[in-house]
Amino acid sequence: MKAYLVLDLAIRDLAAFKTYIAAIPAFIARHGGRYLVEGAVPTPVEGDWTPERIVILEFPSRQNATDFLADPDIQDLFAIRHRTTTSRLVLVDGCVE
Repeated sequence: MKAYLVLDLAIRDLAAFKTYIAAIPAFIARHGGRYLVEGAVPTPVEGDWTPERIVILEFPSRQNATDFLADPDIQDLFAIRHRTTTSRLVLVDGCVE
């Protein structure tokens, strides 16, 4: 079953965040992931959720996604994201295929 990481992101320091932007795709690919939505500006339709940007990553399985999140080589990049953005991240399983 596929798994998805959904990132709600507000960039606070674009110049510093560019390091993350340049390096993160290789790590996503390393764990079998791919972008479904890449930093799109959403249109709120219902409720009070107003994210500035949305990223959705698809992984072949929950294990691939959790391995991506736990990869020791990526932790410095996550620290850059944490320093340069305000973000919320959720992991969800897809529907049975």
